[in-house]
Amino acid sequence: MIRVNVEKKHGEYRRFSIDGHAGYAEAGQDIVCAAVSALVINAINSIEEFTDDAFTCDCRDGMIQSWEFTSEVSEKAALLMDSLVLGLKNIEKSYGREYLAVTEPEA
Repeated sequence: MIRVNVEKKHGEYRRFSIDGHAGYAEAGQDIVCAAVSALVINAINSIEEFTDDAFTCDCRDGMIQSWEFTSEVSEKAALLMDSLVLGLKNIEKSYGREYLAVTEPEA
């Protein structure tokens, strides 16, 4: 299962972490993993390209482990994060929590 944790503080996005593997299909054929990867990478690239928001990213073995905003979050970045979370929750709803679990704790 892929576990995604989207952390907010006072209603504002702060941090995002991801770990695990969906296990929906064999490696290279797993559409759940591919969809999650595409959404996450696109969100990070979009925030970097279309906003001035600062963040750090922890990547290991070519995989994004976590990233965190290091400045105030702009409206544009918040909208991009809303879009990411919406997409992830739709995958979770379509394929089930046994493959993807999205949590959003408020700090």
